[in-house]
Amino acid sequence: MRQLVLALGLAAIVLCAVGLTLKLIVRTATERPGAALAGLVLLGCLIALMRKRRRRRAAVRVASSLDGLAHRIATAPGPPVEPSSSPVAVEGDAPDASDAFRAEDLAAMDPDSFEQAVAALCERDGCRDVHVVGGAGDLGADIIATTPDGQRIVIQCKRYGPLNKVGSQDVQRFGGTCFSVHEAQVAAVVTTGEFTQPAAEYAQQCGIRCVDHRELVAWTEGTGPTPWD
Repeated sequence: MRQLVLALGLAAIVLCAVGLTLKLIVRTATERPGAALAGLVLLGCLIALMRKRRRRRAAVRVASSLDGLAHRIATAPGPPVEPSSSPVAVEGDAPDASDAFRAEDLAAMDPDSFEQAVAALCERDGCRDVHVVGGAGDLGADIIATTPDGQRIVIQCKRYGPLNKVGSQDVQRFGGTCFSVHEAQVAAVVTTGEFTQPAAEYAQQCGIRCVDHRELVAWTEGTGPTPWD
């Protein structure tokens, strides 16, 4: 409060001094124009000096405030760092294909995942250039690859449930394209279900290999032959 009163008093004194100076300049202007001009110049210098001092004091106050803020930020305690609950990946710990595609999981996969699993089994057992080509317009071929002994193998995947069987019409449609269109040297139908008797007989006549659920489990576990053996 005392500083405010002193500031107001100082401002009043300055205003009075400026008013008296202007009054003196106006009176002198009629009698001595040169002296009046010098007075105006002096007044302008005085006002400029006062503004400069005010700006300097304001800049000092701002700088002091910024320094104080920076000090508080620098010394403020940071948030506690909690240890990560996720495990750190270690190179070489990734599961291999035999762990990723277990025999008991194949029947629970959707058709696309089943095709990828059979392709992984082909790669695991030495096939090269393995491509999953199943989809619209595949003309019966879901997987095309090169066997370890260099033969072109074309596989159709049938992810069926225990109550569904691969019928003779399914095998006939595949037989009409696997050799003539896809130029297969080895053709196989792999299913999680079973084959009907007519389907198995037609496949035998055409040279198409049938891999049913039992044989698929043996292939997956490494205890049975591959479709190209």
